[in-house]
Amino acid sequence: MGALEGIRVVDVGLLVQGPQAGQTLRDLGAEVIKVELPGLGDMARWIPISMEDLRTPYFEACNRGKKSITVDLRVAEGANIFRKLVDTADVLVANFKPGTLEAWGLSYEALSKTNPGLIYAMGSTFGPEGKGADREGADLAGQAAGGLISTTGSDGEPPTPVGATIADHIGSMNMTVGILAALFSRNVTGKGQRVDVSLLGGQIYAQASEYTAYLMTGKVPGRSNGGHPLLPMAYGVLETADGYIALVGVLPDKRQALYEAAGVPELIEDERFAPIIYTTEIRQELFRLLADGFKAKTTDEWAAILDRIEVRYAPVNDYEQAASDPLVTTNNYIVELEDFNGETRRVVGSPIKMSDTPTSPSASAPELGQHTEEVLLELGYTWEQIGALRDLHAI
Repeated sequence: MGALEGIRVVDVGLLVQGPQAGQTLRDLGAEVIKVELPGLGDMARWIPISMEDLRTPYFEACNRGKKSITVDLRVAEGANIFRKLVDTADVLVANFKPGTLEAWGLSYEALSKTNPGLIYAMGSTFGPEGKGADREGADLAGQAAGGLISTTGSDGEPPTPVGATIADHIGSMNMTVGILAALFSRNVTGKGQRVDVSLLGGQIYAQASEYTAYLMTGKVPGRSNGGHPLLPMAYGVLETADGYIALVGVLPDKRQALYEAAGVPELIEDERFAPIIYTTEIRQELFRLLADGFKAKTTDEWAAILDRIEVRYAPVNDYEQAASDPLVTTNNYIVELEDFNGETRRVVGSPIKMSDTPTSPSASAPELGQHTEEVLLELGYTWEQIGALRDLHAI
């Protein structure tokens, strides 16, 4: 039994921010009913791996184990179905442009009149209020507006987007946290509430230390330059004979052993590297002097050395290497599951481990409208009414 057993979620989200929040709630045991536009569905269904491989990783990653129904909320009869469905739900998840659901008569105020316990979770790109909040956007807009891509890469290079939809994923996690807090509050007060999160707000919060440094000093921290602008120490990435390895800070009492292993023992006498922290320029010079020694050994050889001298590190894995890492497979961060066709597939598991109410990832995302009749029958519609709704293009 999952921690959220008995909780029903209606998910009308698109792409990643809303749907991944719904996915997390599903992994925690909730029933999640995904509402999609008839004939088209979530636009994530239309983002294939390539023109030759039409599988859809964005949709599969964020919608496994959900039920899918098709309802056109813009049609009066479709909006009525949606209201009936939401009346049976604990949580509504959406990430439309602010004002969209309100324009369709589906605001929190309207829906909570008949379901006062409803948790109405709304995600946006720029936030629910303010000039420009109603602009459309997606992950990269969050990364850009939140300042993240101004910090990546090196001085003199153009801003570099992160190679994952990180603003969307952080936005979904914030939405999940807000939903869980609202559910807990409802247990005390009996009342639901509206929860608002945004990609912009998530990016600011994800860089809380960096923004705090700016707010304290008035100085923008700057680019990462292969390390971190606020961590001017032996913190960054070095090339090895067969890849790369990340040093996660080297304490002063570990420096001599590191320098000896890299073939530059004389650095321990170099006063430039004596302070606990360095300037960015000194850190870059230190890494330049360590470079040849690190290139002389493989990543595995360096891992053994760094383990022995107790310096924190991690190999720089690509996805293939990470997916086969024993730490990943042992902890079920990637799992093998059987899909509804009986085929075994590898999927991303839950990062959350619970001792008494374990998470339960599913292997398969639903086909478009796969559960429409099932859900409508449960809501009390007859087969004749369902047929009429199809004729009206409401479902």
